[in-house]
Amino acid sequence: MKRRQLLTLAGTAAFAGNGAVKIDCQSHLFSAEFLALLEKRTTAPYVYRKGSDRFVVVGQWHRKLMPSHTDVDAKLAAMDKSNIAMTALSINDPGPELFGKDSPAMSRLLNDFIADTVRKHPKRFFGLATLPFDSAKSMMDEFDRAINKLGMKGILLYSNLDGRFCDEEEFRPLFAVAERLGIPLLLHPAYPLTYDATKGRDMTGGLGLMFDTTIALGRIIMAGILEQHPKLKLVCPHVGGALPYLIGRVDHQATVLKRGAENIKRPPSEYLRNIWLDTVSPLAQAIRYGYDFVGPDRLIFASDHPWVDPELIVGEVAKMKLPAADEAKIFSGNARKLFNL
Repeated sequence: MKRRQLLTLAGTAAFAGNGAVKIDCQSHLFSAEFLALLEKRTTAPYVYRKGSDRFVVVGQWHRKLMPSHTDVDAKLAAMDKSNIAMTALSINDPGPELFGKDSPAMSRLLNDFIADTVRKHPKRFFGLATLPFDSAKSMMDEFDRAINKLGMKGILLYSNLDGRFCDEEEFRPLFAVAERLGIPLLLHPAYPLTYDATKGRDMTGGLGLMFDTTIALGRIIMAGILEQHPKLKLVCPHVGGALPYLIGRVDHQATVLKRGAENIKRPPSEYLRNIWLDTVSPLAQAIRYGYDFVGPDRLIFASDHPWVDPELIVGEVAKMKLPAADEAKIFSGNARKLFNL
């Protein structure tokens, strides 16, 4: 038997033992071509080098890239180490919406990169697309191309689109077609609108990003989008940001004080329970709260690799000591149904 066949069999055996098989629903990879383009820019978003390190700049935020951000083999090794059979692959910000008139071209470049990586590893990756938002037409044209030509399984939707919220009227066609076709939308944090409030003490990553998804998700609910599209498959990563912990107050504001409730017919918490949350919070108590809030059928495993080591999240889920059937749903079963794998 050839060495490659032996390695394949070994990998299959590993997925059959040493813990549950997993599907990672949030994992990022940068395109080397895209980063090279950003190195030629002098205004944000751009990339610069400092010694052997590369930094990506979005707005005023400078983040150091890790070598594994562009390394497919490193991602596969991390997957194997944590018994991850498949991964939902997406870019990381900056997204194409930050490039003005060039956003459709940037979106095509990035989606082609993700699709090409999936084609090379079809049993290990499936793709999430990003869209241009310079116009409704270019948004929907790229949606159609990404889903129907490239075979993407979902859309990575940023929490703000170059400062605009994704519940605004011009973006509403996306929610309608995603519901009709059963395509999941993963609400991912972007350069946060709270950057100035969180840049002190370097809290942008820890708090700013979470506040951005919290606000975006709250707006989606209060805008009535989930009332209009009850079958929409909406995913909020990082256990829902802060919204699951604040939703009781939002309920009271909407139902008792009648603030902002003109587009909804039920308490906001009822809509929140109809979305999916992922497990990217390295604290078992936080994941447990998400599990208790949405139930075992709407919590999906994710790592946010390479920013977070998948083993860390696996360990926190294991600490919860869930029933075996629920753990299997979270680690893989729910993702298979959600993304139609």
